[in-house]
Amino acid sequence: MRARSNRCRLTGVLFFCSIVPIASAGAADGPVPDGGESRDRTSFQTGGPWNAGVQIPADVAMCYGVDKTLPARIKGWKEHGYNVQLMTGVAWGQYQDYLYGRFDGKNHVDEAQKERNGKVISHGGDVYYLCPGPTFGQFLATRVVDSIEAGATAVYLEEPEFWARGGYSEGFKRAWKTAYGEDWSPPHASHEARYKTSKLMYALYRDALKQVFDAVKEHDAKTGKKTPCYVATHTPVNYSQWKIVSPESSLLAVGADGFIAQTWTGTARTPNVYEGIRKERTFQTAFLEYGSLIGAVRGSGGKLWLLHDPIEDDPDHSWEDYKTNWECTVTASLLWPETSRYEVVPWPDRVFHGRYPTVDKKRRKRGEKVVKEPISPAYATELVTVMNALNDMEQKQLGWECGTRGLGIVISDSMMFQRAEPDASDEHLGSFFGLALPLVERGMPAEPVQLETAEKPGNLEGRKVLLMTYEGMKPMTSANSQAVADWVKAGGVLVFVDDDRDPYNRIQGWWNAAGGPGHAIPREALFAQIGLPAGVSPGTHKAGSGTVIYDASSPARLTYQKDGGDRIRGLVRQACGLAGLEYAETDHFVLRRGPYIAAAGLDHAAPGKAHELRGRFIDLFDATLPIRTSVQLEAGRRVFLVDADAARGPAPKVLAAACRIAPEATTGAEALRFRATGPAATNAAMRIALAKAPARILVDGQALDAGSWSWDEASRTAFARFPNKAEGRTVAVE
Repeated sequence: MRARSNRCRLTGVLFFCSIVPIASAGAADGPVPDGGESRDRTSFQTGGPWNAGVQIPADVAMCYGVDKTLPARIKGWKEHGYNVQLMTGVAWGQYQDYLYGRFDGKNHVDEAQKERNGKVISHGGDVYYLCPGPTFGQFLATRVVDSIEAGATAVYLEEPEFWARGGYSEGFKRAWKTAYGEDWSPPHASHEARYKTSKLMYALYRDALKQVFDAVKEHDAKTGKKTPCYVATHTPVNYSQWKIVSPESSLLAVGADGFIAQTWTGTARTPNVYEGIRKERTFQTAFLEYGSLIGAVRGSGGKLWLLHDPIEDDPDHSWEDYKTNWECTVTASLLWPETSRYEVVPWPDRVFHGRYPTVDKKRRKRGEKVVKEPISPAYATELVTVMNALNDMEQKQLGWECGTRGLGIVISDSMMFQRAEPDASDEHLGSFFGLALPLVERGMPAEPVQLETAEKPGNLEGRKVLLMTYEGMKPMTSANSQAVADWVKAGGVLVFVDDDRDPYNRIQGWWNAAGGPGHAIPREALFAQIGLPAGVSPGTHKAGSGTVIYDASSPARLTYQKDGGDRIRGLVRQACGLAGLEYAETDHFVLRRGPYIAAAGLDHAAPGKAHELRGRFIDLFDATLPIRTSVQLEAGRRVFLVDADAARGPAPKVLAAACRIAPEATTGAEALRFRATGPAATNAAMRIALAKAPARILVDGQALDAGSWSWDEASRTAFARFPNKAEGRTVAVE
């Protein structure tokens, strides 16, 4: 490990670590050159043809939708240097050919998801959310194989979603009869009916996607191609919040090669409750959302991209609101070094060509006229700068500065199963946030741990303390529960917080089924697997080489109590003592990834006492790429920096740029020469490390005027800016 720079003052708890990436993303020393074999680290999705205004500095252009224009769109993006792949919706899309029988001669409108009152759930018009039957899987598979024939090198199936309020269509009733061999029971009729409904929703989309994966593999076997299939999906945390059921972690077992974790402002700003206060916590929620899908992939070898969106689906916020929240999500994603792949923007046209309010709706006065404007040059430059930097996030040298690490929060896909009548679990998902936020808010990067994959070899390694509840979720199999029990007996410390009052405890499950272990509720089954006696009381109990700390509280109810966070932290402090971990709280997160630094000041930071980073840093969240010698991590601040001293080398080098850089051979008096490519109508700001001040900087043979570049002697870097061009510009530094 490289020692940290002596120019950076780090006063919290510092950890140096090595992280095994979920899947390798190429060399750690810089972006993969155009034409490289591993050109899939960064991506964006678009439904339109190529245009100069969205020549994004990314590897992959995902053409959205399978229609007659797809071959031409694939060809256009490929001609402009992109690895071109396909993304298409699963739950909804322009699938009228299927709905109205043009695919197989049968009308499938009754497969649209339907609410209790008979209302069809729609994405707009007759773009219905579907209850997928076997024929729908065949339809999707046909369209996907056609896209491969048109030149797509990979497939992304987007958002397999079944709304919890659905389950009332004729198509679903038929699926119930097939799955359970009995007449349909309305989901609202009982806890048993709700849970069986959710399990069926989960299975239907899992099986439909398996049909597509199988069809692609069959096609590849005939053609000799190798076409990976990924799933673009919200995270288990967000789907649980939004009351949607999706097969999530089960998809890896039926053929998925990985995921895009679709977390962005629109998901992460969903309010939650902590210490009695309900509000948006975009950074904290995004951190946990990204982590919840990393938990599903961990140990599988599957690839994972983390999504950012510079705006969001709600078009009524201001540019400043979008920028602030986007910075929160970018920073949160960078605190997960297990992956270095990113979808840098969905729908770039609506970002770079859209118009949004000058005043956010939350600050708008009643009757105030809504004035909309295009993206500012500064925000556009910042976006392209960060997008380009994301190509370089696979770094071998990692260093955390934060509170205690090695803490996990056990989650299950079944969090999505109890989110509607007759008794929905806590509206704000307090069973999860009640355990997670008390740690994250005090600088402890607690990691969601997926129960369904816990039994995979090595999946619980590195976690010395787990927090867990069966409030709001249930173990799907005995093996899932046994994996946690084995981890405890091998020396782990389990903090189990549950008051046993969840009404879904007594649904029919493996723990109480005929011929099963004969326990009334799943907690009792887990404790028996651990080796604790029946009827064990709350308290601290040894189990093999490990320990169980059992607290008979409701995590959700603790979120509404001012001292609820302290209650959880007290249990964790005790657990850390038993696990041999140093318990430490901080008011910040800092993670070094090679020369890059992602950092956040947390909400409880004391005024006037913000943690300080000192050194020479390039601020990537500022379009002017300033050199900062001090960065204060006050409450709510998010930063993305390049350590200029750590990033530079013996030769001249572009350290940060709002464009994509392709080195070229120098001639004559040139110290550096490269090709710069970026979206038209944006500015190519850049910070260049040099041994001494340049005599001239030329762009396409013309010297930049004095107002377009400057020299910083202390950092020995030059700053330059000029208009981007999609076809690229040649830059020479003399």
